[in-house]
Amino acid sequence: MSAISLTVQGLDFNKLKQHFLSAATPENMRLFNDWKALMTLSRKGLDSQNLKLVNDFFNQHIRFATDVQVWGKNDYWATPMQTISMRQGDCEDFAIAKYFSLSSLGVSEDKLRLMYVLATINQKYQQAHMVLAYYPSLNAEPLILDNLNHEILPATERPDLKPIYSLKRYNNESFKNDNDDAKARLNEAMRQHRISIWEDLVKRAQAEGFD
Repeated sequence: MSAISLTVQGLDFNKLKQHFLSAATPENMRLFNDWKALMTLSRKGLDSQNLKLVNDFFNQHIRFATDVQVWGKNDYWATPMQTISMRQGDCEDFAIAKYFSLSSLGVSEDKLRLMYVLATINQKYQQAHMVLAYYPSLNAEPLILDNLNHEILPATERPDLKPIYSLKRYNNESFKNDNDDAKARLNEAMRQHRISIWEDLVKRAQAEGFD
């Protein structure tokens, strides 16, 4: 097999595949190969096309499950390969897998954010949730890729989501609040904690074979 077929947009498919070999099953290997085909065929498409293909792929093939159910932990951020191999994950795992897939397809990481929100469920109660936000340009309204609502919609068309804070891969932003209220300080403290978890996740994804 040629080197070209093993590496696409910074992805080393041989290295990525190694993460399946210790506990490979026909089902997760099939899903890996389907994902590989998606990454190979879609990389020259427009952002809008790749957004839909990646969003649909993970929403259709990954089953929602909590970190306790999958990993026996209260809070664990799985790498894309871990999510594909388990074929299940929580909202963070959906968003992370979509983020790395789109980045590998050539979507600028300046346009991608992991966004923490409060999601209103069945118009009754709110729960912490993560989505992937795509910004067509710097000050544009983001499009939301979500595992609750499978349709990609502008943020203004998702009144069920209340943004709390966002993360990006190269995160050097510092948020300040003029009122310095307790809620703003708590949100910023939570964001700083998540940045460290995000940085660790990036290192683990790079070790798997992502650029």
